[in-house]
Amino acid sequence: MDASFSKDRPQPDQVLVDIARYVVNHRIQSNYAYDIARNCLMDTLGCGLEALSYPACTQLLGPVVSGSVVPNGARVPGTRFQLDPVQAAFNIGTMIRWLDFNDTWLAAEWGHPSDNLGGILATADWLSRNARTTGGKLLTMHDVLTAMIKAHEIQGCLALENSFNQVGLDHVLLVKVASAAVVMHLLGGDMNQVINALSQAWVDGQPLRTYRQFPNTGSRKSWAAGDATSRAVWLALITLKGEMGYPSALTAQTWGFYDVLFRGKPFRFQRPIAQWDAYVMENILFKVSFPAEFHAQTAVECAMQLHPLVTAQIDHVKKITIRTHEAAIRIIDKQGPLNNPADRDHCMQYMVAIALLFGRLTAVDYEDKMAADPRIDQLREKIFCMEDQQFTRDYHDPGKRSIANGIIIELKDGSTLGEVVVHYPVGHKRRRDEAISLLETKFKANLARCFPFEQQQAIFNLCRDAKKLEVTPVDEFVDMFAAG
Repeated sequence: MDASFSKDRPQPDQVLVDIARYVVNHRIQSNYAYDIARNCLMDTLGCGLEALSYPACTQLLGPVVSGSVVPNGARVPGTRFQLDPVQAAFNIGTMIRWLDFNDTWLAAEWGHPSDNLGGILATADWLSRNARTTGGKLLTMHDVLTAMIKAHEIQGCLALENSFNQVGLDHVLLVKVASAAVVMHLLGGDMNQVINALSQAWVDGQPLRTYRQFPNTGSRKSWAAGDATSRAVWLALITLKGEMGYPSALTAQTWGFYDVLFRGKPFRFQRPIAQWDAYVMENILFKVSFPAEFHAQTAVECAMQLHPLVTAQIDHVKKITIRTHEAAIRIIDKQGPLNNPADRDHCMQYMVAIALLFGRLTAVDYEDKMAADPRIDQLREKIFCMEDQQFTRDYHDPGKRSIANGIIIELKDGSTLGEVVVHYPVGHKRRRDEAISLLETKFKANLARCFPFEQQQAIFNLCRDAKKLEVTPVDEFVDMFAAG
């Protein structure tokens, strides 16, 4: 390593070296991790297909210059677009994230590690199509699943002990970092190139959390991850061309990430990077039941249980108390006007009100037409959140990682409907067996939105056959998602 860097420049930061070593050298041997990654692949692509039903999403898709087609370019599932890998990554990443329905990781910094699939799949598809024309080695879906597992680990382990939102930064910066590392390796990058790409990701302009927080919450939060993963592909590509890295991108006094953006504090790690494997993928949270910010998932489950008890007496409700954890209060405890769907799907009171009133919560329920129902805001005004410190402790406990919520409804006559509490949502590792069949049902429903029956069946059957899926060339897999 020493000979690769000029003597008048510092050695690369140890964090960069260790992450690069994990990406390049570590072999994932967990069959369970690959099985979860396969389910994650299905769910993530399904979420993207569902997003194609929303014009606000599809208007952002396609080439930068209308009508452009890239020979041997990466295809965008569910569409007819064939694009350069940077723009394809933006398209896929935006689709995946649009409805806030893909996987979630909760820690000091929450996020959605499957956002990285945008850059991973676009790059792997583009490489495979070009390899097919030149006689090179085709990448397989095993390569994609491995990259997913490693991107999950990078993003999730960085998030465990480091809160970027507390310094005003958005979690998608971790998507850019994780995608840059694994995409650089997919491109054939060696250790030094992965280090350089990682350094580029850290010194790059980082997104403020402005667009995700009141009073500015807006639709950028739905395409920010697409932007991050596509930016990572671009940084990896220029690194592949020989663009230099910045070895002390994190630690440089005054000018490094720690001093400029992290209050001078170095990153903390729950486990040394040398011990990273597949922990995050194995413990990832799937959004099975509701397209809702994950801290509210169990609250909505509680509300669904209470719906049949309260629906006939909704006018007699005096107060609704949600016992919750600190992170939920910080992110989604909102009073006052909600200006758009992006605002509503990050409001605990709105999500609970919909479930109590209608016994459901779907993506359509965030749209303006539904939000115009005056009963929703009337009920929101009666809903209050309070922190339960034990819930907060259990949320951070590595052995539990619960996302607990409890709801108690007080009626105007002084009586109450007994409190309903849910500690672990469907999609949590502790409810994994319950979730997988529901994930498959969700995937089949999303396939049916876009494809004729025979095409749906072919995709679903391949995705369920782990051995056959893993040896399938990436371009052949993506071609199965071509729009008619």
